Amino acid sequence: MSRTFSILKPDATRRNLTGKINAVIEEAGLRIVAQKRVKLSTAQAEAFYGVHKERPFFGELVGQMTAEPVVVQVLEADDAVPKYREVMGATNPEQADEGTIRKLFALSIGENSVHGSDSDENAAIEIAQFFTDAEIVG
Repeated sequence: MSRTFSILKPDATRRNLTGKINAVIEEAGLRIVAQKRVKLSTAQAEAFYGVHKERPFFGELVGQMTAEPVVVQVLEADDAVPKYREVMGATNPEQADEGTIRKLFALSIGENSVHGSDSDENAAIEIAQFFTDAEIVG
């Protein structure tokens, strides 16, 4: 078993899609072992997306992620990172496979409903930004 990190983004929480997205996650064989709804501060969003700091869309991304609450999660499965990335679908919902979260729910490339870790190393870093070991109860 391994773990990955997920964020249900503001465009999803604003439209009350948490339960529907969680159903897709669970039906794919990923177990939600920690979850909480939070409102990111500007500092949290800037730290989380720091890798994009020099990109022209950084300010817009931080603004989107702090506009409304998000749901942060720890997911567990065999090969959790690649499994969840497959379940999420392509960043551009028009290119996402049928049945993926982004094909089903994303509004655009920018409002693509979910974030997922891109490696086991980043999953560990991202999980630690939002959860203590005691909060992960799966």
